[in-house]
Amino acid sequence: MDTWEPSRPGGGLSGGSLGRRIADLRAERGWTQQQLADRLGISRVAVSHLETDLNVAGERTVALLAGCFGMEPHDLVAGTSYPLAKADRLPVVVARWTEVEHQVALLDRDLWWIARGEAMTGSETDALLNRWESVLAKLADSVLDPGEVATVAAARRRVALARRP
Repeated sequence: MDTWEPSRPGGGLSGGSLGRRIADLRAERGWTQQQLADRLGISRVAVSHLETDLNVAGERTVALLAGCFGMEPHDLVAGTSYPLAKADRLPVVVARWTEVEHQVALLDRDLWWIARGEAMTGSETDALLNRWESVLAKLADSVLDPGEVATVAAARRRVALARRP
């Protein structure tokens, strides 16, 4: 005889738990619930409710989560109990880079060009490194996330090393 079990938001019959996937992805990155909440602009309790499937994430939240985890929204919810009607409304792509990640990628490109030493004069190199010191100083003043603080500090060290002959 079949038994009836009550359902709750996010606890559909097919697939795994989106909440479990969110918790696993967060843990893989070494983030606390509070750190993820800060990235999303929601409360820690809201993150807890998402991870325990007490609440179903809205399309905006799924898009933000996907961006934080460096994946597309449909990939985040694939194979989970996330409602199909909501999944159909998810954006196809989302921004995956924070400002720090974006600026550091640009810095690394410029440092690669400097290391090649083919196309820049010494004064051009100095001007470029001065610009990066300014950009990174502004980022250092505005960043709160511990991981991003470390990323900016490492980038500043790479700029200092690039000045050495």
